[in-house]
Amino acid sequence: MNFDDPQFYFNKQLSWLKFNIRVLEEANSDEEETPLLEKLKYLAITATNLDEFFMVRVSRIKDDIESGFNEADKSGYRPKELFNEISKTIHKIYNNQYKYFNKTIKKLETEKVYFKKYNELKNKEKEYAKKYFNEIILPVLTPVAIDPSHPFPLISNKSLNLGILLQKNEDENVFSNIKEKQIFSVVEVPSNLQRFIKLPSSGKKNVFIYLEDIIKANLDQLFSGNQIVAVDTFRITRNAEVILDEESKNLLSEMKRYVKRRRWGFVVRLEINSNYNNYILNFLKDKLNLEQDDIYKVNGPVNPGSFMDFASKLDNHEHLKFKKIIPQPNPKIYNADDIFELLKEEDVILHHPFESFDPVIEIVKKAAADSKVLAIKQSLYRVSGNSPLIKHLTTAAENGKQVTVLVELKARFDEEQNIAWAKKLEEAGCHVIYGIKGLKVHAKALLIVRAEKEGIKRYVHMSSGNYNDKTAELYTDMALMTSKDNFASDIAGLFNLLTGYSKPPEWKLLSVAPLDLRDDFLKLIEGEINNAKNSLEAKIIAKMNSLVDSKIIKKLYQASQAGVKIELIVRGICCLVPGIKGVSENITVRSIIGKLLEHSRIFYFYNNNQPLVFLSSADWRPRNLDRRVEISFPIEDPEKKEKVINVLKTVLNDSQKAHLLQSNGEYKKIDDGNNYESQLELFEMAKTSFQKEVLNKQFKVPQDYIF
Repeated sequence: MNFDDPQFYFNKQLSWLKFNIRVLEEANSDEEETPLLEKLKYLAITATNLDEFFMVRVSRIKDDIESGFNEADKSGYRPKELFNEISKTIHKIYNNQYKYFNKTIKKLETEKVYFKKYNELKNKEKEYAKKYFNEIILPVLTPVAIDPSHPFPLISNKSLNLGILLQKNEDENVFSNIKEKQIFSVVEVPSNLQRFIKLPSSGKKNVFIYLEDIIKANLDQLFSGNQIVAVDTFRITRNAEVILDEESKNLLSEMKRYVKRRRWGFVVRLEINSNYNNYILNFLKDKLNLEQDDIYKVNGPVNPGSFMDFASKLDNHEHLKFKKIIPQPNPKIYNADDIFELLKEEDVILHHPFESFDPVIEIVKKAAADSKVLAIKQSLYRVSGNSPLIKHLTTAAENGKQVTVLVELKARFDEEQNIAWAKKLEEAGCHVIYGIKGLKVHAKALLIVRAEKEGIKRYVHMSSGNYNDKTAELYTDMALMTSKDNFASDIAGLFNLLTGYSKPPEWKLLSVAPLDLRDDFLKLIEGEINNAKNSLEAKIIAKMNSLVDSKIIKKLYQASQAGVKIELIVRGICCLVPGIKGVSENITVRSIIGKLLEHSRIFYFYNNNQPLVFLSSADWRPRNLDRRVEISFPIEDPEKKEKVINVLKTVLNDSQKAHLLQSNGEYKKIDDGNNYESQLELFEMAKTSFQKEVLNKQFKVPQDYIF
């Protein structure tokens, strides 16, 4: 059978849009399932997701069209056809996005949260807004007129702007050298000011006005002597796929130039209020070199992504938010006198955010101060803005430890922050590696080398997720902490490979991309195929963010044909088509869209009732398997293996937040009436596990712990 036929593949860009639609639909569910402020957050997430989609994915397609590239992809789409389909889909997304947004804003009024237009303000509110404009806003505004002596300005990517059409007054001397009677001007809405201005109000009301609405109402102070004909709010999105020169002798300097160049890429999208002025729209369309399909007219505030943190502006509205999932202490670690001694005795599996990320921070903190620790090596892809790990790594270097940190400068949209961290680590005396030419280092690994009575002992942490204490509270990830020699030897070899370009060692337990990770996964799938052919039970469960790699998809089709039962949990992009008779009828694909972002990569192979279980930093995508340094590692201890398998079972039982992928590409939400939500169940399991240890072993209870 020809598995290269397009009928066997969904397009990855359209599949990603389906994922974003699933996120958006959470803003349209009933309030018992999704409280009002969480609806706003889902709307904001959908908007910011689309920002990146335009900057990266749409930009690539436009580049292909412009260059004349016209080859069909795996799914049969040529660039122009794909762009048209994407544009049609996103315009539908916009319609629903603003329909849900306006519905949510209206419903918030029942909770005494109001958004007012300037002309709706009471006298006291208007006085406050006027004063706020004069004292806070006006000093930072810069009107830019466009005429023969003032060319169209370089408008910043994703900045909010006002497009203003002015009529010259004949009796005034302003712009007297300009013949045109109508003048176009741009005012950028300051991004360093709050967009939501809270107005004084009586009682428990929360009354807000948008920053841009205050500016619009007071534009006469910027353009005195001219009549303001029309004002429109608009925002542009630029291409972020600028070519990085990896041949540069100084990668750090090249990355700085790369980030600056990216700010001024060609425009791929224009968002503008739906009641726009035709002259303003046509002027922008012409100056920005846009087609009609590039224009998105919005029935509400431009850029709902700014509502991401709106909930923090309200007091006493906890009932409009999800109940907090508070990370639980890991019972094995919590009252251990010495984490190093514990890891000598047994491995530890951490499941974030149901279990706390604190042990990861604490082991680095302890290592930084421990006189027995000789060296720390760590890979960093995305870290938080105020990372405690950076602080402890710098302390370790200052304390004389040999600290090696591989900071991936090419982590998309985190480049500037990673550049800053790299400089800080270097200044503290850390040996900093800026990544590998032609590859991104996406593996998550930590190695601590300690001199003990018995000799040198090494401790390892490996994870499916980033070393980011903030996202560890929002993303589901699993990690292994161990002192097993085979793991330690492999991770030491990995760091030597990355920092010294040594020859790859013979891995004892790891699989490493781009060397052997895909081949090892293919062999594991092949093992299940052979078992099925020998009339043995055969099963695969794989959980990941995206499934794109055609070699693995083909092998999964072969496994399905052989009778292997395959259950895939794929949060986002899935190019595999399930349910094709004679090809993929033994494959199910589900996506979980819940309170937390599903991020863990877990792989299970039945192996004739001797299960093989792996955690990994990699999705089944060509970029992960060919163009990144990734790791996959086995969970060997039976107790720890069972913990990971139980996570998969719990997710597969989800009947509240799970969507099943159909053979036509649509997703159908599972609704069997059981209201079983896997993320909440996993939290309860973590809480119960800790409580059981407390009650049975008389562990000290954390001060802030609530049963």
